[in-house]
Amino acid sequence: MKIILLVPVFLICALLMPLSARSQTAAEVLESMENVMRGESNYSEMTMTIVRPRFEREVSVRSWMMGRDHSLIIITAPARDRGTAFLMRQNNIWSYDPRIDRTTRMPSSMMSQSWMGSDFTNDDLVRDSDILDDYEHQILRTETYEGHLCYVIELIPKPESPIVWGKVLMWVTKDSYLQLRMEQYDQRGDMINEIKLDQIKNLDGREIPSRITVRPVDKSGHSTILEYKRMEFDIDISESFFTQDNMQRAGR
Repeated sequence: MKIILLVPVFLICALLMPLSARSQTAAEVLESMENVMRGESNYSEMTMTIVRPRFEREVSVRSWMMGRDHSLIIITAPARDRGTAFLMRQNNIWSYDPRIDRTTRMPSSMMSQSWMGSDFTNDDLVRDSDILDDYEHQILRTETYEGHLCYVIELIPKPESPIVWGKVLMWVTKDSYLQLRMEQYDQRGDMINEIKLDQIKNLDGREIPSRITVRPVDKSGHSTILEYKRMEFDIDISESFFTQDNMQRAGR
């Protein structure tokens, strides 16, 4: 009888123990990372620079996000792309082209394609896949990266997930849950993209990386740099904001 009584007490203590005092799962680390890097909702203004051996192109972007199921992205520059918009509402994703005043639903097959000619995919920016629900995760090890002690987490797409990668590795700081690095691998285990997050700055009261750089490992001289100029976290926004009508109004 004493043993039976001791078991629930032990379980209660384990559940009440702070995460920092017990071993965290990979899912818990990733969820904490999402909360720090994204918040419940956010608004951001960004500049994306596409670097190629013979040219550079800059794109300015405004973005609204709520949770993991709603996002709206508007291109504000250059002039030829101004008003182009992308909307995610749960499992549905649309793009809007103001030049022809046309809205198109984007199938899952397009998620792996380049976003606006950059080294980001549609999935990277518009966010069709969910790192918590669409992957199996495990903490491989801890190591020091760029002076920060980090979890190295492996993400393997679930069989039913329409994800092009064979696996993804993420480096997340142990103390503040900042994502500092990501590597994307194909189905054969070859690394395709190296993604670095750096230039940690105070944005709306949070110390987070303000620059994301993507470099395809097999394309010399190619990279895409996304820089956050402004961010607001936990903004007052609702599902009613993320509509096709609003996407089209913002794009015109």
